[in-house]
Amino acid sequence: MELIINTFGTSLTRDNENFVVVHKDGKQIVPPSGISSITISRGAQITSDAALLAIENEIEVLFVDNTGNPVGRIWSSKYGSVSTIRKNQIEFTFSSAAVDWIKEIICRKIENQQALLLSLMPEDNSRMAMVKEAINKLEDYRNKINQLKSDIISDIAPGLRGWEGASSKVYFRTVAAFLPEKYCFDGRTKHPATDIINCLLNYGYGVLYGKVESALIKAGIDPYVGIFHRDDYNRPVLVYDVIELFRVWVDYVVISLARQDIITEECYSVRDDNSYWLEALGKRILIQSLNDYFDEIIMIDNLERSRITHINLYAQSLAKMFLNFNTARNASDR
Repeated sequence: MELIINTFGTSLTRDNENFVVVHKDGKQIVPPSGISSITISRGAQITSDAALLAIENEIEVLFVDNTGNPVGRIWSSKYGSVSTIRKNQIEFTFSSAAVDWIKEIICRKIENQQALLLSLMPEDNSRMAMVKEAINKLEDYRNKINQLKSDIISDIAPGLRGWEGASSKVYFRTVAAFLPEKYCFDGRTKHPATDIINCLLNYGYGVLYGKVESALIKAGIDPYVGIFHRDDYNRPVLVYDVIELFRVWVDYVVISLARQDIITEECYSVRDDNSYWLEALGKRILIQSLNDYFDEIIMIDNLERSRITHINLYAQSLAKMFLNFNTARNASDR
């Protein structure tokens, strides 16, 4: 269970071995057992005693901004593993194996986009033709990515970004055609969002960033050593690489909310610069919908697990790959 403290003025304190959520309507005692993480938004607060209780129970505490993006975290010193993982991670970054890895990541992202578009397949012929055309274009871009050859990522990075960007434009343009008129949008806009769909996507991706970063840290991987995304000061760029595998889950939830017309005007606000921001109700609806979706059991690689568990399993498999990287490379060089 994820404990989310995002109402202005709400605080998380400690009473003996329990958490206490203090809000305007009273207090709620929450035992640490069963809590996997605690998320604190701006305007809410946590006491040092509550933070220590979280550390004692190996519960991460994540601080997020108004767009849902993680800006800091507290975690137990028991997280992580041998430093060999992080040492080999750096060497892996400059190897030809990293080229194959990131190509696979982007190709799987495109395959996920194709699958989501197939799930939108309409009955009328005109829009059916639109979906088929989009899927064919995405397949073409995926093939072009597979054909890129190099021993280091920097040589093919422009091509990767170009084909990935082109596929995303086709994908979101097609998605927009299947949403109710009030949710129509013209491509991706990040920060700030200029429509409610991008507002929901940005916040949803922020939630997902936090979950992927947490999985990498717990697996002993350094999230600040990226492979494809450019290194940037104080940015967990490896998260931006790995998240591509799972973005479609946020897309699906946002599309479902829009097609069910659940997001009302009370869920968001529009500022003078025409930027869209989620309000408390919108955040609650989106976060609950995402968490419900992440908790669903699905089959990946012949394993039936929740989606959030699959994220953690992927991070563990990546850590194992880094740990064994030099051993595997030395064996192949013999």
